[in-house]
Amino acid sequence: MEMFVKPAKPVFRKLKDEVLFQSLRTRVNATISTLQPSVKNQATLKAWLFPFIYFAAWIFALVFGENHTILWLMYAAMGFMLVVNYLTLIHEAVHGTIFKSKRLNRLYVYLFDLMGANSFIFRIRHVRLHHNYPNVMGWDSDFEQSPMARVLPHGRYEKWHQYQHIYLPFLYPLYLLNWLLVRDFKDYFNKKKLVWKVANIPAIEYIKLFLFKLFFFGYIIIIPKYILGFKWLTILAAFLIMMFTASIISLIVLLPPHANLDNAFPLPDEKGDMPDSWLMHQLSCTNDIVEDNWFTRFFMGCFNYHIAHHLFPCVHHVYYPAITKVIEQFAAKHGLPYRKVSLWQALYRHYQLLKSNAYHDNIFEETM
Repeated sequence: MEMFVKPAKPVFRKLKDEVLFQSLRTRVNATISTLQPSVKNQATLKAWLFPFIYFAAWIFALVFGENHTILWLMYAAMGFMLVVNYLTLIHEAVHGTIFKSKRLNRLYVYLFDLMGANSFIFRIRHVRLHHNYPNVMGWDSDFEQSPMARVLPHGRYEKWHQYQHIYLPFLYPLYLLNWLLVRDFKDYFNKKKLVWKVANIPAIEYIKLFLFKLFFFGYIIIIPKYILGFKWLTILAAFLIMMFTASIISLIVLLPPHANLDNAFPLPDEKGDMPDSWLMHQLSCTNDIVEDNWFTRFFMGCFNYHIAHHLFPCVHHVYYPAITKVIEQFAAKHGLPYRKVSLWQALYRHYQLLKSNAYHDNIFEETM
């Protein structure tokens, strides 16, 4: 059995790439300035429209939900809109890109709490861990190891992992359910979790955790159950439909940019030094998705332009299509590893990653 040793805190090498990145930033800022303010109006529209659709579906379920088909369709719609609100609004508010006011952005993030997840922990996980250390074991919270999964090639190996490419896809629909009911609480009460490496949790946040969770399950399960007079099994089925819908859509969006066999998973040395600069690390650990249309741009937060997000996280996603053209041209000119693949290819390469890490040795690595 492998011994798992947590790596030292990563420190990226300071190379000439820093000068390159400043040059790229200048070009990106110039591109953004030509698009304002017309493109920014889309962000304001979404900030009002998408929460309205989510809660409108809930009200529609209460009014017409005596018909089971309508009830379940509305809960599926809420699951879809939960992901849409996360991608296009909550994620942006965490990065402070919706409003000019930092206070308004902080307040807006509480929309996530109203939808069941804990925004305080999400901010730490996403901004301070994932964005600073993508694909680095022991520091990227998006890859925090579960005993059931060996997604990272350096992770601890157990015998059951040889079947993970078979059973994990069947567990993926439980992703959001685990997030809301298990992961948030583990992050608060288990001090071995990654969030405790970079932050302490104030006492008031524990109170908020329980109050918002009770509020969420109150309006999602308790209120509809008593207004509509359904049996518990019926309303729980609706809730599971909501969670399954949100889980499947969110993983289709979240897995392709990082968790596939083509991306790097570097580790720091014993001193914490990373093998590359910050710029090269982001490019080697992230890829874009080829698919691009009005749906991915309007509803999916331009998730397919993920490299732009990692290089410029404080830029709103409505600018990503334009600045990605700048990034792609800049990378080609300077020999930087910009990569984009189809969505289905990325998902298949994720499956291959699971299969590769099901064993001690990389079965896809060429041997002499």
